[in-house]
Amino acid sequence: MLELLGSGLVTLWLEMAGVQLKPLNALDALAWQSSPGLVLAPDPNPAGAITVQEYLKTLVTSKLIDPKLTESQGIWMQSGPMLMANHQGTTPLPAASLTKIATSLVALKTWGPDHQFETLVSTTGSIQNGVLQGDLVIAGNNDPMFVWEEAIALGNTLNKMGIKQVKGNLVITGNFMMNFQPNPIVAGQTLKQAMNYTTWSRPANYVYSIMPKGTPKPQVVIAGTVKLDPQLNSQQTVLLRHRSLPLKQLIKEMNVFSNNEMAQMLADSVGGAQVVQLTAAQLARVPQSEIQLINGSGLGPENRISPRAVCAMLMALQREALFHQLTLSDLLLISGFDHRGTIHGRHMPTATVFKTGTLRDVSSLAGVIPTRDRGLVWFAILNRGNNVSGFRAGQDQFLQHLVQKLQVAPALPSAITPHSAINTVPELGSASRNEIVYGG
Repeated sequence: MLELLGSGLVTLWLEMAGVQLKPLNALDALAWQSSPGLVLAPDPNPAGAITVQEYLKTLVTSKLIDPKLTESQGIWMQSGPMLMANHQGTTPLPAASLTKIATSLVALKTWGPDHQFETLVSTTGSIQNGVLQGDLVIAGNNDPMFVWEEAIALGNTLNKMGIKQVKGNLVITGNFMMNFQPNPIVAGQTLKQAMNYTTWSRPANYVYSIMPKGTPKPQVVIAGTVKLDPQLNSQQTVLLRHRSLPLKQLIKEMNVFSNNEMAQMLADSVGGAQVVQLTAAQLARVPQSEIQLINGSGLGPENRISPRAVCAMLMALQREALFHQLTLSDLLLISGFDHRGTIHGRHMPTATVFKTGTLRDVSSLAGVIPTRDRGLVWFAILNRGNNVSGFRAGQDQFLQHLVQKLQVAPALPSAITPHSAINTVPELGSASRNEIVYGG
């Protein structure tokens, strides 16, 4: 079992990776990953390579791909310093939403897991007898999950401050999105509706019905229209600060539902797709040519990542998570523990931590799976072809066959065990994240 643990090779590799050695059980030892750049030896056990060859043959026999087009399929498998399998592993291929792994990594490295994006609420006038004599100004600052619940809580906080009417307009500035609607005018119109319960739509009423019992219904009536302003006026009076959920929860929600709008806003918060591309390559220690991005979400086949780079980014994301006393499963889905989002309809082995990706003709899957004989196995499968549902089923079967050959891990390694407090449904609509500033 784990032959290299006794050979001294893993000790050398861990020291090269800068890991402080301490007693670890066999499965946890291989949780301290570095990158494919530190692959030191091929796996002496051919199970991984054999499973990959069988998988590729199945793709052909089941007519999912043409036998002459196997180069459009990419696979990389690695356990610690051991390369288990490689098929087009260094070739950038359409990655779809595996792009969100890069966005997650760079956002976490840039902001830290507890960072909260702050939306400022200001006014151009004064408050007189419950009426705000002027505009209500919303200055967005990259909160990717400002939704109905947040808007209702914001309206209730304004009511608490004594504001029931706004004589002026609702002015939107900065990077503001509501209900994952990136158009700031549409987002502003939805916010205006949300803060006045008498104008609620059916979706707003439904969301309110599942909020904590006793939540007040806000009534902030805005007389004017929704307008845009390119920048915040320094002469405005700040009324309150609304803080987003912590970044670790935002990343988890983004990956659970593979939300494209959240991913793009997080990418924008760090400087855009090119910054994500370059920084992810540096953190993963792979050639920059193996990560080619046009956005932070993965929309479009122009987003290309090699299977090796996908695994390297996952390992880098795990390193960053462990540095902050988190695990990879606090940021991605884990089968057997999570029951929401893109996990529906999948049949992966229990305790697989993973990210999916889908375009019209792309199906991708990447993650890490604990095994008895090879510890943590990192994998990336990038399929291209028209039968996306067929590819998904094949990916799940591939992992099931791999676990049969390498045996189920006797226990879940602590390095990928989710923290239950982090992995609960986020507390949206919490008034505690609204800090009242104005005291006049």
